[in-house]
Amino acid sequence: MSVDNRIQRQSFQHLSSGYLMTASNRHNDIKNIKILSSELTIWLRDSALPLWSTAGIDPQTKTSLDVIDLKTGAGLPVTRRARVVSRQIYSFLEGKKLGWTGPAEELAAELYSWYTSTFLMADGHYASCVDINNTVTDTSFDLYNQSFSLFGFAKLAADLPACKTSASEHADKLLDHLMTAYRHPEAGFQEASPAKAPLCSNPHMHMFEACLAWEKVSSDTAWADLADEIAELALTRFIDPVSGGLREFFNSDWTPFDGDKGRVMEPGHQFEWAWLLTRWGQSRMDAGALIAARRLYDIAWTYGIDESRGVAFMALNDDFSVRDPMARLWGQTEWIKAAVALAEVSTGAERDAYLADIPEAVQALKVYFADVPAGLWRDKLSPDGTFVDEPAPASSLYHIVCAISELHDFAESL
Repeated sequence: MSVDNRIQRQSFQHLSSGYLMTASNRHNDIKNIKILSSELTIWLRDSALPLWSTAGIDPQTKTSLDVIDLKTGAGLPVTRRARVVSRQIYSFLEGKKLGWTGPAEELAAELYSWYTSTFLMADGHYASCVDINNTVTDTSFDLYNQSFSLFGFAKLAADLPACKTSASEHADKLLDHLMTAYRHPEAGFQEASPAKAPLCSNPHMHMFEACLAWEKVSSDTAWADLADEIAELALTRFIDPVSGGLREFFNSDWTPFDGDKGRVMEPGHQFEWAWLLTRWGQSRMDAGALIAARRLYDIAWTYGIDESRGVAFMALNDDFSVRDPMARLWGQTEWIKAAVALAEVSTGAERDAYLADIPEAVQALKVYFADVPAGLWRDKLSPDGTFVDEPAPASSLYHIVCAISELHDFAESL
């Protein structure tokens, strides 16, 4: 991120003097956004999705693999996580909307069948992991995985007519199970049964995302009601009333978790919640949600981006000091999504500031695509500017596809 841009933006934030952009600069930013959107869409359509739909799929069982080796380009036979299956279903189907001509629907249907027949436990929740032989290796309840189960089912219901009825039934049964067995007495859900702390904001964020997706395909008001409940939980509990920053961990009564762990705030999640609260706030005409979203964005932008690397890093403390300078790929995608969402609902100098941020966020993401085979990525950028040497994780594809989709739709509207 350029020093000049940061100074101008901080002037806008703290002095309300506005981000001053000439018509020429604005035109250049819009042109750049369109070019970058096109480049990313082509990369996804022509490189990433073809690779992950072949090397990322076990040829014998037609099930998804969690990683691809950067040196050989081959999928590796490691433990498969539930969350990744739901994410791949979304990624293939959303990729089709972006112009990918591969077998998106066939893959999604096969993954759906595998997921519901293999990961679904007798008590109604979805297991966390299976091994390469499809033996469940971790039966434990994880609210994060249940949230992504609901998200994947929503995508199937929206995009695969043949799966809509069964996906809706699976979603309804899972939601009923969560409401019966894991309901928190105040709001949201427990992390385990019997209940234990810490409670976490992150799985609720993805539950929020799933509810917003279900609102689009279901007439059942339960989804909107739960989305409203989680939004209120975020605005009143997750977000610190003084600083405006969003915490990760909480006690059983939704107060900040005791000790040092309760201080954690992740820049990537400030961006991600900003994106979701902007969507929700716009749909509900809730000005308070939009104010909170802008503050979350400003915190992540001001304190959570390392100027030397130009990327959003992992974690801050609640005083906004650096806690974990490792920078993972997914945080850059959430920066893109939040900047796009807030640009869409802003006007004048404020909109110009978000427009100027979008190319920088895209460049931050592209750092992770450099010097690897086309369609793959690295995940963890160390403070010294070197990457952790490890295979490309499939879990990143969902983040990448969602960011590219949001950027594509925005660029098309400009």
